[in-house]
Amino acid sequence: MNSARAVFLDTASLDLGDLDLQPLRQAFGELVTHAASTPDQVAARLQGASVAISNKAPINADTLAQCPDLKLILVTATGTNNIDLAAARARGIAVCNCQGYGTASVAQHALLLLLALATRLPDYQSAIRAGRWQQATQFCLLDFPIVELEGKTLGLLGHGELGSAVGRLAEAFGMRVLLGQLPGRPPREDRLALDELLPQVDALSLHCPLTEQTRGMLGQRELDLMKPGAFLINTARGGLIDEQALADTLRRGHLGGAATDVLSVEPPKDGNPLLAGDIPRLIVTPHNAWGSREARQRIVGQVAENAAAFFAGQPLRQVNA
Repeated sequence: MNSARAVFLDTASLDLGDLDLQPLRQAFGELVTHAASTPDQVAARLQGASVAISNKAPINADTLAQCPDLKLILVTATGTNNIDLAAARARGIAVCNCQGYGTASVAQHALLLLLALATRLPDYQSAIRAGRWQQATQFCLLDFPIVELEGKTLGLLGHGELGSAVGRLAEAFGMRVLLGQLPGRPPREDRLALDELLPQVDALSLHCPLTEQTRGMLGQRELDLMKPGAFLINTARGGLIDEQALADTLRRGHLGGAATDVLSVEPPKDGNPLLAGDIPRLIVTPHNAWGSREARQRIVGQVAENAAAFFAGQPLRQVNA
């Protein structure tokens, strides 16, 4: 353990009271925790701290200028868009994130969404709640067509750790997997251009980062290129899809269904086109694909590991080196 003073700005974003935080307590001389921090609280709370720990609490250039003791920022997530990386680098402050902690959790969630669409699970559950099975004239209710995944083609946009894991699960269901070329990336022989990929796949799953090149990469034109009846799964970032275009496409019945764990603004306090009540065959989950207890505990371990490595002079997972 080192003697550093660390401040965790938003523990409630990670710990639901079910995690062992002892690895973090052992990593620092002092650990101060706050359930949440508003932007105007961050600078004051980091006074005298050499380590800041944040999931989504913003740490911008103005905050960094007010925190001269800060040496290390530990992000309890992979995304670092809440941190001014350039300003941190200019001040010699290392920023380290967590990686690969939620692979199993997100991959199974993506397959859950695909299976729910293919089996029309929400529709059958609604039918039972409405009493339709109870009033049926035969033993089963088959009002909603079910699709088998075996023999179907899954397209993946993003084939890193998460995309690869989803591909392996899909293959276990007998699916054929095709990989798509991401906008802004160098062409690869094993990747199909988007216009070539979309008409071929029975389902498309997104596992790529949100960048200026990928923002809005699935607009109305791209959605129209997809097979009639195809499924669209997004467990990556909401901004990858034109949400109004997707809502309109589902209303027209062109796609067999869509499921998303992410929206362009979260939480969607001011509404979102995909939260309208009249959109058929749409599943929305509240960005919880990553959040298994096992995944969140891995984050605790990685944050403690990142801290120990930094103070040993061998930083791990540093994103602003």
